[in-house]
Amino acid sequence: MQKLTAAITAVGGYVPEYRLTNQVLETMVDTNDEWIRTRTGIDERRILKGEGLGSSDMAVEAIKEIFRKKNISPTDIDCVICATVTPDMVFPATANVICDKTGMTNAFSYDLGAACSGFLFALTTGTALIESGRYKKIIVVGVDKMSSIIDYSDRATCIIFGDGAGAVLLEPSDNGNGIKDSILRSDGSGRQFLHMKAGGSVKPATVDTVLAKEHYVYQEGQAVFKFAVKGMADVSYELMQRNNLTADDIAWLVPHQANLRIIDATASRMNLPKEKVMINIQKFGNTTAGTIPLCLWEWEKQLKKGDNIVLAAFGGGFTWGATLVKWAYDSN
Repeated sequence: MQKLTAAITAVGGYVPEYRLTNQVLETMVDTNDEWIRTRTGIDERRILKGEGLGSSDMAVEAIKEIFRKKNISPTDIDCVICATVTPDMVFPATANVICDKTGMTNAFSYDLGAACSGFLFALTTGTALIESGRYKKIIVVGVDKMSSIIDYSDRATCIIFGDGAGAVLLEPSDNGNGIKDSILRSDGSGRQFLHMKAGGSVKPATVDTVLAKEHYVYQEGQAVFKFAVKGMADVSYELMQRNNLTADDIAWLVPHQANLRIIDATASRMNLPKEKVMINIQKFGNTTAGTIPLCLWEWEKQLKKGDNIVLAAFGGGFTWGATLVKWAYDSN
């Protein structure tokens, strides 16, 4: 029998109905469709509308899809890890709220914050719990309601981000499929280029911080772009080298959907043709922790058992990483 691994056995996803197009953004801020598309690759992004709706509501829909596909009960789940930077509230954890809303009463749950790399970090954490032999079914969900922390008068950030959720079910496997390897990195010195200025313990919310718009995403785009291109591309290539894989061995690259130029640079470093790269940034934008699982959700029917898939991300922190997955099932 081969070593116990954690295999992805189901995928679920959810994006809100409302489409915020480039044309609509042109009426809100000093930008235009061509400028946005040439620099980011984005045509539109989904926005969660409705009073009292938050990240947990999108995550719930993605997870319910997994329950339907696998015909399992919420009480079968042992653990839920929610990757997010837009929790419903500072505490309790959004994962706790998700469990309550779905009836996962036997699961322990917690949030993990690693910005756009959050899903990869959570996936690696869930993998370790499965490999320990103590847990049989773990839900890893990446979800962000980025519209809740975006200043729609800031053209540097409002064109990039959208809302969405993607989730996977992890289960034990002994046939060689599953999560094979991960290389994860972080560098806190990058925080100055991408962060939220207020709302934490260093600078709690006050009337002044709200008026100064310090509870929105702050980004220095050029600096982040430079780090992201190198970080995401290098770590993906390093993962291939470490596992003795060539471009011919890789079925798919599943990149974080931050910027089309960053995606292209990563694929180029790996010597992968565009046909092997999952890209949906044009219609969803950057959903932060949601991008990678949303790609898996959209491409699920094209994935074949035994496919080598590389997941790659770069996010605020800075955080970045790449994960090698041997796909565990054929979709019906």
